[in-house]
Amino acid sequence: MSKSKIMNRIIVLALFIFYICELFKIILFKFRWRDTTFLMSQLQRNLGNPDNLVYQLQRGNFIPLKTVSINIQSLSGWHDLSNFVGNIAAFIPFGIFLVLLSKKRGISFRGVLGQSFILSLSLECLQVVFSLGIFDVDDLLLNTSGGLIGFGAIKLYRKFTVNTSGVEQDGDMVEKQKI
Repeated sequence: MSKSKIMNRIIVLALFIFYICELFKIILFKFRWRDTTFLMSQLQRNLGNPDNLVYQLQRGNFIPLKTVSINIQSLSGWHDLSNFVGNIAAFIPFGIFLVLLSKKRGISFRGVLGQSFILSLSLECLQVVFSLGIFDVDDLLLNTSGGLIGFGAIKLYRKFTVNTSGVEQDGDMVEKQKI
């Protein structure tokens, strides 16, 4: 592997790590960091008293598309729109990074689907365990959709750039043959 490819891979990996940190900051901490003392006290409180976890789960949404339909019907404010669009947009880079970081064979649609779902489920569960938010199955659907959109976007981009460069090369060959 050439030095430039190694350097590109390191840069993409560094950007991926930065992205994951920002994703956690946005989803779990709502754009602000919490100190570890607060997080540990929340964890101890919830694990020491399972009723807190049960209460957190009872507040959650386990009915698919319930929150989405409420947000679409109301769209009365910035929060409704940002919740809907934000949950999708937040995971688009994840799908892109999965493709960029995959080995030569690449990652499949199902691979991105599974990994996007697992990351989203992990974040939703962490919200419950640390009492930082509520569990919402619609967030799982929207986040996973975002990962798949990112996957599709990078695949289309690669297909378009490969086809474009192939057309240019074919055109060059035709020009050379005419001469």
